[in-house]
Amino acid sequence: MKLTILAPGHFHAALLQKTMYPNVDPTVHVYAEAGSDLDDYLRKVAGYNTRAENPTTWRMEVHAGADFLDRFSAERAGDVVVIAGNNRRKAEYVTRAVAAGMHVLADKPMAIDQPGFESLRKAFADAKARGVLLYDIMTERHEITTILQKVFSRMPTIFGALLQGSEREPAVVKESVHHFSKLVSGAPVKRPAWFFDVAQQGEGLVDITTHLVDLVAVGMFPG
Repeated sequence: MKLTILAPGHFHAALLQKTMYPNVDPTVHVYAEAGSDLDDYLRKVAGYNTRAENPTTWRMEVHAGADFLDRFSAERAGDVVVIAGNNRRKAEYVTRAVAAGMHVLADKPMAIDQPGFESLRKAFADAKARGVLLYDIMTERHEITTILQKVFSRMPTIFGALLQGSEREPAVVKESVHHFSKLVSGAPVKRPAWFFDVAQQGEGLVDITTHLVDLVAVGMFPG
């Protein structure tokens, strides 16, 4: 498979390249506007390539410029595109990628407002019609602690039964602490300015539904 990165701005884009994969071409095409988001992404990947222990061997082909999205659609340089960055245009990027016939791995949130959500619904329908995959790149459903919680919740001798919840006393309570400052791959994360703008990053509940709402449904009501 050939990998393409579209408008990287979140560290999740670089984390995908923390290791090499035997069925993925080491040459990666990157389409983005020139600027700090692109520079930060490339620095992270370069760090993986130059680390002392088990370095990666990614070869980066960068296509930077204001026309990056049109070039991405026209050149179709890969089979799978990763979209993890500024959320303001993410639904648009997803739509363009599906229309180009590419499989899409998109970071959460895929949409941050009603127009974006409607666009996303159409993109999923288009992906199905074209026979391409459109997936949330966050893998928490498949993370081992989530899997174990799901298994244990199906065992009455261990878990008991789910209570009938109320607004005052809900049956399930989850919380998530998302820090502005955190370490990723042993280095502090540098948050871009747009991360602090809800019109670009999205409101808190939109951003962390993958960590909260989705996992409640998967764990308590599988299927």
